[in-house]
Amino acid sequence: MEERLYDLIFITRPATPEDEIKKVLSGIEHTCAEKGGKIEKTEHWGTRKLAYRVDKHREGIYVYQQIRTAHHELIAELERRLRVQDVVIKYLTVRLDEDLKRQKKLTHKRELRAARRPRRTAAAPAPAPAAPPAAPEQAPAS
Repeated sequence: MEERLYDLIFITRPATPEDEIKKVLSGIEHTCAEKGGKIEKTEHWGTRKLAYRVDKHREGIYVYQQIRTAHHELIAELERRLRVQDVVIKYLTVRLDEDLKRQKKLTHKRELRAARRPRRTAAAPAPAPAAPPAAPEQAPAS
């Protein structure tokens, strides 16, 4: 089975103590270890203003994680656990590997197109543009 890369962002209530956030993170780590996933990166982004109100909150504490797994059941389980946490007011998971594959495919196509284009070398100058046809001479009017 192919490994997939996911971004997981969750937002906690603004007054959440650090030990509560650590409990949520340890639950995620335990579930990942149990289901064969790996947490690549964890970042605390701190308290930030929300784009819109969530459960009457105007700001929240953001936490970001990048998770690699071969089992999509892991992500479903993490979403279920985040849904029932009292301190978590919002979460989002995004699958990244599809975007990375699409980007590699587009880069490969561009490279193929560039290889097919004729290349001009410095030794061979570009052909000069053709001169416009000379206008016929007119006889002086008498």
